[in-house]
Amino acid sequence: MSRRLFVSRIVGGAAATAALGTVGYGTYGVLRGPRVKRVTVPLAKLPRAAHGFRIAVVSDIHLGPILGRSHTQRIVDSINATQPDLVAVVGDLVDGSVADLGSAAEPLARLRSRHGSFFVTGNHEYFSGADEWVDHVRELGLRPLRNERVEIAGGFDLAGVDDVAGEDEGQGPDFVKALGDRDRSRAAVLLAHQPVVIHDAVEQGVDLQLSGHTHGGQLWPGNHLAALANPTVAGLERYGDTQLYVSRGAGAWGPPVRVGASSDITVVELASRQA
Repeated sequence: MSRRLFVSRIVGGAAATAALGTVGYGTYGVLRGPRVKRVTVPLAKLPRAAHGFRIAVVSDIHLGPILGRSHTQRIVDSINATQPDLVAVVGDLVDGSVADLGSAAEPLARLRSRHGSFFVTGNHEYFSGADEWVDHVRELGLRPLRNERVEIAGGFDLAGVDDVAGEDEGQGPDFVKALGDRDRSRAAVLLAHQPVVIHDAVEQGVDLQLSGHTHGGQLWPGNHLAALANPTVAGLERYGDTQLYVSRGAGAWGPPVRVGASSDITVVELASRQA
C-alpha cells in the first residue's frame, strides 16, 4: 500500500469516526432531555409587585414515535423543579394525532405553577389536528390562548395567538382580537410560536414576545436556513420597544439529533425597573 493511500484511509476513517461520534452525542442530548436555562428580562412597565415573576418557557417538544411519554415526563419534572410562577408551552407539542399521541402528552397534567399553564398552537399542530389537540391540552389542565389574553395577578397581561400555519384553516393569528383593546400602560407578554410575527407584536405595543419554532437551527446547515427565515434564531433580542426571546425547543423534528443547538427549557425572570 502506498503512503498516500494509507494516509487517505487514516484521514477518512478519522473523519467518519468523528461524524459518528458527533451524531451519537447529538442523539444522546435529545434523548437525555432539555437543560434548564435562566434569562432575566427587564420590562419598563412591569410593576414592582411582579418583579422576579418566573415564566417557564418550553417549545417544540415534538412528541412522536421516538419522543414519547417518558420525554414529556422528563420535561415536566424539569419544569416543576424550577418552581415557576407560570408555564408557557409555545407550540409544536406534537407530530401526530390525539388518537396516537394523547397518552404521551398526559404527564403535562402534572405541571405545577402558581398561575397555571398556558398553551398556544404551533405549525405542527395544524398538521396533526389542531382543534383536537387544543381540546386535549385543556383536558390536561392547560389553558389554550387562541387570540386572547388574560390578566395575571401582579400586574401584566398575558396574550397568545394562533400560529400563522392556521391561516389556511381560518385560524391564524389575530393580534387585534388578542391585544387591540388592552390598557397599554400595563406590561404585555405575548406567546406566539413563530418569531416572524414580532413586527405585529411591535405594532401592538407588546413588551415581550416568547417564541420557539427555530430549534436554534438544530444542526448544520439548519442554523443558516433558520437565520434566513426568522428574525431571531435563538436567545433574546430587541425590536424597538419590544423584546423577543426564542427558545431552542425541548425536542427535535426529523432525526432526533442536535448539534451545536442543545435543547432547552428557559426560565424567563421578569424584572421591574421600579424595583
